[in-house]
Amino acid sequence: MVVLNKIYTRTGDKGDTALGNGERVAKHSARVNAYGTSDELNSFVGVARLSASGDVDDALARIQNDLFDLGADLCRPDMEKDADADYPPLRMAQAQVERLEAEIDAMNADLAPLRSFVLPGGSALSAHLHVCRTVARRGERLATDLATVETINPVAITYLNRLSDWFFVAARVANNNGADDVLWVPGANR
Repeated sequence: MVVLNKIYTRTGDKGDTALGNGERVAKHSARVNAYGTSDELNSFVGVARLSASGDVDDALARIQNDLFDLGADLCRPDMEKDADADYPPLRMAQAQVERLEAEIDAMNADLAPLRSFVLPGGSALSAHLHVCRTVARRGERLATDLATVETINPVAITYLNRLSDWFFVAARVANNNGADDVLWVPGANR
């Protein structure tokens, strides 16, 4: 368990921060941008939970925990040294991706096929989930960018990809199983 006795440390006052292995890097580095976006997404999921209940709220709680796992994974470089670490670093697991896929399949079973793109909106929960979807996509872009210069756990990228799909399908469910989706009408305002 993490123990935080003091919130401010003054160690980052000059624009750098410590990664999970103790290495100090600039706060604007690709790695910090990637795991920082995971933290930002987690906050938006918390906002979405204000409009959620039941199974959706339970799933969002699991996702919030996963996002902390994701942040822990992304903030720890040197995957090739995992076996030599004093304690095993937390890495995203394929089982987390498979859980999302099973939940997507279950939610999608009762949805009518789409005939147009869906505009973000409808219910409050749906709108919040669309914000989560777009932040997850940004997180995925940042993680894939990081992967071009450093080694990262490929499951982290897969998780983010599947998570954005999860948010899309959940947003449709939140819109009365898609019946209240707001559909894009191409060229409607020409």
